[in-house]
Amino acid sequence: MFVKRFIRTALAMLCLSLLAFSGCSAEKGIPSPPSGKEQGASIKIGYSMGSTVQERWLRDRDIFVARAKELGAEVLIQNANNDNEEQMKQVRYLIEQGIDILVITPHDAEASAESVRLAKRAGIRVICYDRLIRNAGADLYISFDNVKVGELKAKALLEKVPKGNYMIIKGAPTDYNSFMLYQGYMNVLREPVNKGDIKIIYETSARDWAYEEAFSYVEQILEEGADIHAIIAANDTLAHAAIEALSEKRLAGEVAVVGQDADLSACQRVVEGTQLMTVYKPIDKIAKAAAEAAIRMVQGEDLKVEETIFDGTFQVPYLRLDPIAVTKDNMMDTIIKDGFHRLEDIFINVPREKWPQIP
Repeated sequence: MFVKRFIRTALAMLCLSLLAFSGCSAEKGIPSPPSGKEQGASIKIGYSMGSTVQERWLRDRDIFVARAKELGAEVLIQNANNDNEEQMKQVRYLIEQGIDILVITPHDAEASAESVRLAKRAGIRVICYDRLIRNAGADLYISFDNVKVGELKAKALLEKVPKGNYMIIKGAPTDYNSFMLYQGYMNVLREPVNKGDIKIIYETSARDWAYEEAFSYVEQILEEGADIHAIIAANDTLAHAAIEALSEKRLAGEVAVVGQDADLSACQRVVEGTQLMTVYKPIDKIAKAAAEAAIRMVQGEDLKVEETIFDGTFQVPYLRLDPIAVTKDNMMDTIIKDGFHRLEDIFINVPREKWPQIP
């Protein structure tokens, strides 16, 4: 009898010790890995990208890799090309390569939860880069404030077109950013819509943020004789598509269009007058911060992230960065001053006598 009690007691103490060591969270129900590698130890980061179709993602990748290498880490890059099944295979491959941490920009916010679970089961922490993975309990979400991005775009449009017919081209329905952007739009537009000043007469989503989908949709409604005064496009690729469709009806510059990401072509359209504004998200900041956070997490450091975001099930630590609204008026003080794009590249289609003067 004494021996049985002794065994039961020993087993209980062992379980408690294991729980304490694993850092098991009652809220998440997912054990965190042990404290991490020592300073100076070789670190291998797996970076799974949903796509690199848009201009900005190549910049994100290159800056992230460069900063990680500066800090002595190796980065394994995989690009899923907007294919969720392929992204799952690539995450499995990265785990098999012995990565210490997984950084993932998901193609599908819901389906990618399985990628997080796979990494967690392998004792690997997960950072959601720019796009949140739903119901997964990732260890960190780092992004610009997507709700604020939506608000900045809607405010700029409302100032330019306080009354009229609006069209909204949302991003991919599989990307949770699309939901947050829309929340931002409506935070600004709800009151003028309720008053009847603004009518949202068309809404659509562009699968995989595809240019072709946005172009076809705008082209179609223009052929139907729609009277559109303003278009909110989820990003600059979709804004470009809308403006190209408008140009075929000689309406480019007549219909106010907004986007985000500050792609070079978008900045050119802004100074040329065919796009009202874009939202600048300094990629240098987010990519470097993500690389630094990944290494610190592997080394067991506390990032002291104070904010969280609800992923549908769990509260995820949220490292939030501020976006910047950019128009022709502040292009010099933002995009050009930061070196994000060069003045001569942005103003290439503008007569040189109309270029801003550099102090």
